[in-house]
Amino acid sequence: MSTDVPLHRRLFGNRTLNLRRIRAIGYDMDYTLVHYRMEEWERRAYHHTRRLLARRGWPVEGLEFDPSRVIRGLTIDLELGNLVKPTRFGYVIRAAHGTRFLEFEEQRAAYTRVVVDLGDPRFVFLNTLFTLSEATLYAQLVDLLDAGSLSGVMSYSDLYRVLRATVDEAHLPGTLKEEILADPGRFLEPDPETVVALLDQRHAGKRLMLITNSDWDYARRLMAIAFDSQLPEGMAWRDLFDLIIVGADKPGFFTESRPLYRIADENQGLMRPHHGDLEPGGVYFGGDASRVEEHLGLSGDEILYVGDHLYADVHVSKAVLRWRTALILRELELEIDEIEAFRPTEEALRSLMGEKEVLERRLAQARLDRQRARHGYAPPSAPVPDDAEAQIARLQEALVALDDRIAPLARAAGEVLNPWWGPLMRSGYDKSLFARQVERYADVYTSRVSNFLYETPYAFLRAARSTLPHDPC
Repeated sequence: MSTDVPLHRRLFGNRTLNLRRIRAIGYDMDYTLVHYRMEEWERRAYHHTRRLLARRGWPVEGLEFDPSRVIRGLTIDLELGNLVKPTRFGYVIRAAHGTRFLEFEEQRAAYTRVVVDLGDPRFVFLNTLFTLSEATLYAQLVDLLDAGSLSGVMSYSDLYRVLRATVDEAHLPGTLKEEILADPGRFLEPDPETVVALLDQRHAGKRLMLITNSDWDYARRLMAIAFDSQLPEGMAWRDLFDLIIVGADKPGFFTESRPLYRIADENQGLMRPHHGDLEPGGVYFGGDASRVEEHLGLSGDEILYVGDHLYADVHVSKAVLRWRTALILRELELEIDEIEAFRPTEEALRSLMGEKEVLERRLAQARLDRQRARHGYAPPSAPVPDDAEAQIARLQEALVALDDRIAPLARAAGEVLNPWWGPLMRSGYDKSLFARQVERYADVYTSRVSNFLYETPYAFLRAARSTLPHDPC
């Protein structure tokens, strides 16, 4: 990709992707084709969920949504009632019990022998922006549970099950979604370039599909708001897609054989069972990916699926069907911009760390030379001076002074994007567990669908060469 393209608008490849070979592209809708103003959406989702919890008699009226307290990519530990941020290897480097962050010794005691395994039902991976209000409420409810203020809840795991069911209820049609449709300017973040990117792909011969878990009434109204005014005269949003599937119920859509229904009355949403081939431009409810492959006459690496949900959109379609995958990470733009702004500090930190490595080697060698001279089992690397102890003490003092300079810079590096949890894609000096999942299942990732404008539908996207610790710098 041209270096003229702003870094935060680029496509990043984990595996080489030849777009010329892609003959069909499926798109998720929410946070993929249509972007929400995250804080507004999640604040209202939080409000509706809190209202339903209050009906249970829980004392939640004074709780407020704080978007800075959680980020995507965290993991809920249902056994201990903690929010944790693991490295790519599953080691916890930051943890909070409820809303209180654990001190180092507390965290070490809780997780020294624990590796976060996403296959373990003990852990819930927060892999979509829709989980931010849920995670915030869970942490606050843990505080209430610990204080003995919640009736009928026996464990942190029980607490999550109640919250999860309540969040699902809050997202039912007629509540939050009606607010969004009534005031789209408040909740939606327009991106007119998305239409151009889709038209590029369609005119390049790609067969485009909308495959969303949302219901038909919400999808048709939302897509009309987001797209119709941006399209050429005479076109409506439906003209972009060869196939529209709502109520897909991903990830089951990719893994199971399910009944398919045709939306018979598109205004009323009435459905009838559908058998046989799918009709181009038709609107369907349910079904499964095998029906889509049969309809297209395509399979595997001829199909690209683009979505924002790391598991339901990307992981399963890759693991089960070997479709090519693109993950939309909306917050990646802000993270990249903040990292770029932090670059001078990062370079200063790297320089100081280089100085520290040199001093540490000198100190280690001085100690070894003193040891060899004292015990006489091998010659030291250099003559040991008479003031060896003083020399070692000076090196130790220099390291302490250097650490005092490094500490605030290292702390600032850990607060990029979020003051509590740091960057989305890193856990301390290592990659985050979220970044590891992105590497594993997303062929490419980017901040928005319109970034495909910067790579034509005929492009050959090459993955960057991965590095190893022993590679030359």
